[in-house]
Amino acid sequence: MNLSERDIQHNWHPYTQHKTAAPHIAITKGEGALLWDENGKEYIDAIASWWVNPYGHSNKFIADAIYKQLTTLEHVLFGGFTHEPAVLVAEKLTQLLPSNQKKLFYSDNGSTAVEIAIKVALQYFYNKGERRTKIIAFENAFHGDTFAAMAASGISFFTEAFKGSLLEVVRIPVPSKGNELASYEALETLLKTNEFAGFIFEPLVQGAAGMVMYDASELDKLIALCKKHNVFTIADEVMTGFGKTGKTFACDYLSEQPDMMCLSKALTGGTIPMAITTFTQELFDGFYDQDVNKALFHGHTFTANPTGCAAALASMELLTTEVMQQNIQRIHENHLRFENKIKNHSRVATTRVLGVIFALEIKTDGAQSYYGSFRNRLYNFFIDKGIILRPVGNIVYVLPPYVITDAQLEKIYQTIEEALIEC
Repeated sequence: MNLSERDIQHNWHPYTQHKTAAPHIAITKGEGALLWDENGKEYIDAIASWWVNPYGHSNKFIADAIYKQLTTLEHVLFGGFTHEPAVLVAEKLTQLLPSNQKKLFYSDNGSTAVEIAIKVALQYFYNKGERRTKIIAFENAFHGDTFAAMAASGISFFTEAFKGSLLEVVRIPVPSKGNELASYEALETLLKTNEFAGFIFEPLVQGAAGMVMYDASELDKLIALCKKHNVFTIADEVMTGFGKTGKTFACDYLSEQPDMMCLSKALTGGTIPMAITTFTQELFDGFYDQDVNKALFHGHTFTANPTGCAAALASMELLTTEVMQQNIQRIHENHLRFENKIKNHSRVATTRVLGVIFALEIKTDGAQSYYGSFRNRLYNFFIDKGIILRPVGNIVYVLPPYVITDAQLEKIYQTIEEALIEC
């Protein structure tokens, strides 16, 4: 049996109906923006493997940092102990974050980063003796698959089976073009009830909803409104963080600053699972007390894993180099040129670009489901052509590694143009 056939014997894959799914492609090697399967076929990773690999596969700089750390200290518990890599990450990251972010809490992935933020918002008010048990989120949001993160997510088929078991979350419209006032008024109405502990959002771009974008000025208004009513704001930068939007964080486009930020994915350059939730001093102080019961009783076995911290330090160093910043700008300019070329195509409904993110909506007859037949036809078309893209219904997006070449980008664009004709 080949690797794909052996995989079927035991492995349960994410977001997969194994009854109808084709065997999974077995990848044996990666370098830069390219991957190779067990048969030697080459693929361009046009989505940075779910947005985690901005510096390319098998990045030697990160690999060397990981190896060096492994020969010194691979792991130590973070309860009662600390270590230099975790201190260095905190020092480096707080220099990059909005100025109000003062404290870091380490975990394992984007969902747990969100889970911690929501728990902190709720417990902050509990510690004060104030009953606030609800969260506000955007419609069609996606914040992860653990329970609080699921509750905050608005894509129903991800959460339908768990409806009766979830935290109460009330949703408001995304302040996209034409919905700005409706979004503001809906939030204002909810905040007046004093029932809500926090408002969570994907800043400027809703990734899993199909790269839905909205203006920073509108988010500023919502954050300011929350501050007025003493409701904490949570920026889920798991997807947008570390350069995706053209700035280090999407929140860097804002005048207002969130109270909490959730980071993961590109944090370690796609090497080791790690996440960080960051907080203002005010939030930390809400748990700082002689009463031990007011502490945040949350933890993970691999919290602040030194090897992951070493990868994060190397990743942040790469991000801030002139070469990587120029790459981000180069991809952005390529996207804009392609958008200008394709936006008037007869099968294109809308296009949008922010930083290294490009999205295109294809005109279809009727609504398209998230994993429907048209989406699957698109996905298979791209795979056959050696391009890894994961359309969301009828929306095709490109979010490549920053090290992708212009020639590789051009092949992606050409293949999208072919799909508009053939699919």
